[in-house]
Amino acid sequence: MECTSLWRTTAHQKLLALAQHPYDLTAPGALLADDRLARYRCSSAMLRLHYATQRVDDRVLDALQELADELALVEQFRKMRRGAVMNRIVGQESENRQVLHTACRDLFHAEPAAPAATAQAREQLARLQTFLADLGSGRLDNGRGESFTTLINIGIGGSDLGPRSILEALRSDMLPDRQVHCIANVDPDDAARVLGGVHLPTTLVSIVSKSGTTLETLTNEELVRAALVRAGLEPSRHCIAVTGANSPMDDPERYLACFHMYDSIGGRFSSSSMVGMVMLAFALGYERAVAFLRGAATVDREAEGADIRGNLPLLLALIGIWNHNYLGYPTLAVLPYSQALHRFPAHLQQCDMESNGKSCDRLGHPVAGPTGPVLWGEPGTNGQHAFYQLLHQGTEIVPVEFIGFHHSQYGVDLEVQGSTSQQKLLANLYAQMVALATGQQSANPNRVFPGNRPSSLLLGRQLTPEVMGALLAVYEAKIVFQGFAWNINSFDQEGVQLGKRLASRFLAAMAGSPSGVDSLTETFLTKMAESP
Repeated sequence: MECTSLWRTTAHQKLLALAQHPYDLTAPGALLADDRLARYRCSSAMLRLHYATQRVDDRVLDALQELADELALVEQFRKMRRGAVMNRIVGQESENRQVLHTACRDLFHAEPAAPAATAQAREQLARLQTFLADLGSGRLDNGRGESFTTLINIGIGGSDLGPRSILEALRSDMLPDRQVHCIANVDPDDAARVLGGVHLPTTLVSIVSKSGTTLETLTNEELVRAALVRAGLEPSRHCIAVTGANSPMDDPERYLACFHMYDSIGGRFSSSSMVGMVMLAFALGYERAVAFLRGAATVDREAEGADIRGNLPLLLALIGIWNHNYLGYPTLAVLPYSQALHRFPAHLQQCDMESNGKSCDRLGHPVAGPTGPVLWGEPGTNGQHAFYQLLHQGTEIVPVEFIGFHHSQYGVDLEVQGSTSQQKLLANLYAQMVALATGQQSANPNRVFPGNRPSSLLLGRQLTPEVMGALLAVYEAKIVFQGFAWNINSFDQEGVQLGKRLASRFLAAMAGSPSGVDSLTETFLTKMAESP
């Protein structure tokens, strides 16, 4: 099924007209009118989206529903989950693959959407469960009778950002005798910092690369292997590979265990595959890691609902399109009021911007308007003392997606000046939403807050493994829905390839090889080598 883009729909013209006079959040009583706070919310099993502080009304929501229906967004999502080849550009050389990251967690129903892919995921999970049981029982140790208590994860991009952000979010659930560290940057200081803080004899090293050829990852692997040898250890007893079947890394002679990732799962969507599960299950234990998958699977099924008012990720996606394509806001801030999610915006930067930072559509034609926004963010309340000045009074309007939870993870809190820390956190979150929406008038121009700055809130009870899985799946589905609306291929990443090829030329020149080195490369190196 070839679909069109939002610019070719009849709903597009309605939305353009509605965008001339969007809902005025600064009008007296605007947030209380028509029971707005109660009506403009969307509930899923584990999260609730509050969007009364967005510049939408029923007319806009109806037009967004028409847009979703015209573009068959839910139908495309259903086809993706069932194995349609979505990673392609018609008539052009492309990866031409299925997109089946959802199959990795479609484990909890008798009839999975993509049975063959889910069977692969079950087989890999069973192997992981056995591996972890062998670690726990002592059947697998370091050869000195000592158990492994530490894991170093080596990967970059999708092999690092997503799993690392989830690990950081769930450190409160980590097993008491486990430590996990990550190495991503090819900067040698990254590896040196980690290696200087671990006890190598009781450390496992998980190397993650689908192709088995990722330069930064292989370089860091060799740094760690050399450190193991210097410590008198045999690397093959400490190293695990997470890679594609039959890749150069798929070598049981060189690795203690090999787990597989598949072509149908893009790197930035791979956190629920073995890419993330090896690290998460080691850190959290197998059952908690499976709970993470259960939360994601729940949202995947909820995302197949046709009514946008009841389909949380679809509604979030369409509100983002309203802000970006119709109100003209080029960026998006994701601001979690949870310190545990301090790396989650960094993961979303990759997942969103690598997916939807495209300028040609699925037919190979230039797109007719803006596609993915620039996405960024930091945790609150820290950000309030940094960049919120621009959010409230700057000349750029930045839509915000807040994330918050009613309860803290650890439950360790204290009442100070009449309120607990968690109450202070939530009070600040709610206040920011109201302040951005309603603004403030003053005779002093320096104290004028224009208002009408849209925001929404994803609110959960508590950040648990299951809720973290749901949160990840919400954003993955949101990104996919938006890519379908713009009729772009959200699943390749050609934009990173040119830099890689040019880096190879620079490395060849640095090594003194004349082959393939052009005059620009040579001149560039010469000029950069000059002392400041």
